[in-house]
Amino acid sequence: MTQINPAPRSRIATLDFARGIAIFGILLLNISSFGLPKAAYLNPAYQGFPSTSDAWTWAVLDVLAQGKFLMMFAMLFGGGLQLLLPRGKMWIQSRLSLLLLCGLLHAVFLWDGDILLSYGLLGLVFWRLIRDAKSTQSLLNTGIMLYLAGVLLMVLLGVITSPKPDGYWLPGIAELQYEKFWRLKGGIEAIQNRADMLSSSLLSLAVQYGWELGGAMLLGAGLMRSGWLQGRYSLRHYRRLAAFLLPLSLLIQIPAVAMQWHLAWDYRWSGFFLQVPRELGGLLQAIAYLALCYGFWPLISRLRIGHWMSQIGRMALSNYLLQSLICTTFFNVFGFYQHFDRLQLVALVPAVWLINLAITLLWLRHFRQGPLEWLWRQLTTLASGTRSH
Repeated sequence: MTQINPAPRSRIATLDFARGIAIFGILLLNISSFGLPKAAYLNPAYQGFPSTSDAWTWAVLDVLAQGKFLMMFAMLFGGGLQLLLPRGKMWIQSRLSLLLLCGLLHAVFLWDGDILLSYGLLGLVFWRLIRDAKSTQSLLNTGIMLYLAGVLLMVLLGVITSPKPDGYWLPGIAELQYEKFWRLKGGIEAIQNRADMLSSSLLSLAVQYGWELGGAMLLGAGLMRSGWLQGRYSLRHYRRLAAFLLPLSLLIQIPAVAMQWHLAWDYRWSGFFLQVPRELGGLLQAIAYLALCYGFWPLISRLRIGHWMSQIGRMALSNYLLQSLICTTFFNVFGFYQHFDRLQLVALVPAVWLINLAITLLWLRHFRQGPLEWLWRQLTTLASGTRSH
C-alpha cells in the first residue's frame, strides 16, 4: 500500500465516527444477551428448532454483525494504544488497569456480557508488543498470526470437546427457569451468578478468544502506525479495499450459516467448526467496515448523522455502559426479560440508540468529554503521577 496524501485534519473525527458505529453495532448482538438466556446468543435452537422469524433474524445478524463490530472496536482499541505510546509506561498501565477495574465492576454488579475487562486485561499484555515492534509489518504479521492461532484453537476445541451439548449450548428447563429467577430477582444471588459466568469468560479468553482479540488489537496498532487508521491513504484505496473484502467475507460466511441451519445448530459443528468461517470472514468484514468509514468520510462528514456518530464515539465508554444500564433496567428491573423474540429485540435497539444520542448531544453541548471519560482521565492522572494534557 502506498501512502498518497498527508493525514487529514478530520482524522480524529473519523476515528470517533468509527468508534460510534462500533458501539451502536455491538448492541445489535448484545440485545439478545440482555433479553434472552445466555444460550440464545449463539444458538437460536436452545429451546428446540426456532421459528422462521428467529432463524432469519439470527442468520442476518450472524452474517452482518456477529463479531464484526467487536473486532472493529478491538482494532480501534489497538490503534488507540499506538497513539498512547508517547504518554509513557505509567500512564498506559494506569489507564488500562482502571479500565480492567471498571470492567470487573460492570461484569459482577451490572451485566455478565462485559467486554471492558477483557480489553483492559489484553491491553496490559499487548501494549508492550506494540511498543517494541520493530516495524509496522512485524506488528501486522504478529497480529495476523495471533488471530489465526485463535481460530485454530477453536478447531482443536471442537475436536477434543464432547459431542454432547453442555448447559451453555442447550440448557434444560430447570436451568432456564433458574436463570430467569436470578436475573429478575437481582441482589446477592445475581452477583454470585455473574461472578461464576465471569470465571468462564476469563477461561475462554485465556484458552481461545483472547488470541483473536489480541491479534485484532495488534492489527489495529499496525494500521494506525502505517497511517491507514489515520486516513493517510487515498479515498479510492479505501473504497476498493471495501469493495473487495466485503463480498469476500460474505462468500466465506454465508455457506457456513446455511450449514448451521441445515444441521439444526448441532453443538459440535455449530459451536466450533462452523464458527471458523465466521471468525475468518468477520475480521475481513470489520476491516471492510472501517474502510467504508474512511473511504466515504468526505461525504459522511457533511451529513448530520456523521456528526452525531462522531459524538457517540467521543463518549464510547459512557455510551457502552449507558446501554447496559438502560437494558438491565428495562429487562431485569422492569421485568421484560424473555418477553420478546429475537426480531422484536432487534426492533428495540433504535430506541436505545436514540437515548444514547440524546444524552450524548446534550452532554457534549456543555462539556468537552463524556462523564466516564473525564473520570477515567482524572484517575489515570492520579494513579500514574503524571500531568494530564
